[in-house]
Amino acid sequence: MPRPDRRGLLVTVLALIAGLLLVSGCSRLTFVRQNFERKGFDQTARDVEVSDRAVDRGDASVRRHVILAADRLGRGDLAGARREAELALKQDPASADAHTLLAAALEAGGDGVGAGNHYRRAADLAPTSGAALNNYGAWMCAQGRQAESLAWFDRALAAPGYANPATALANSGACADQAGQGERARRDLRRAIELDPTNAVALGALAEHELRAGRAFEARAFSERRLAAAPADRRSLLIASQIEEKLGDTRAAGRYVQRMRAEFPDTRDSGTGDNGKP
Repeated sequence: MPRPDRRGLLVTVLALIAGLLLVSGCSRLTFVRQNFERKGFDQTARDVEVSDRAVDRGDASVRRHVILAADRLGRGDLAGARREAELALKQDPASADAHTLLAAALEAGGDGVGAGNHYRRAADLAPTSGAALNNYGAWMCAQGRQAESLAWFDRALAAPGYANPATALANSGACADQAGQGERARRDLRRAIELDPTNAVALGALAEHELRAGRAFEARAFSERRLAAAPADRRSLLIASQIEEKLGDTRAAGRYVQRMRAEFPDTRDSGTGDNGKP
């Protein structure tokens, strides 16, 4: 069973802001996938969801700081994101979105404990927000509390009007697999793919699940779909190499190892014949 790893455990690339719309006093956040790798982050990190509805209800000044915090985070400016989120919280300590953005900035900067405090606060402030519940569950899972995290994903999926159930299902399935709950893992991961056939987390987790179960051909299919769905991270390339090694295609396995070492030069002891097992 793989060690919990927030870099590749959960959903695709940290996705937050690309722009904002300020027209006649109204604001709206727009989200795109942001690749942080060139700024020193891993390509695969947890999606952090922010609700437009919560932002729109706030004071104009609070909204402005929240939007700026999300913009800074999307640009990889962690200090700027923290500053703007803290300014929003100074004016409105009950802003779930500001807590979420501050948590994301802290987590990206390596402060997992501080991030967890703010993810939990956001969930407490917005107990019917699927996004906030999913975020906290994902943080718990990344901290090695996989079994506990599953209840939070269940709450997210039960939240009225939750717009991204595939995200919570993928997270739930990946964490259930790590918790040794294989039946739930397969159920939730397959449901995630039914809703979102390009969900990179669900595809990657299924590739690992099938490989551990000895179904290497099925694992290869999910691995190939994972690599086509989103930029590769270390683990997806490692799993791809191990699948090919299991199938006896050492050349293909070696190509994945070469790619991993080229794209992630700090990789150690990874690849064909190493001791990293899925």
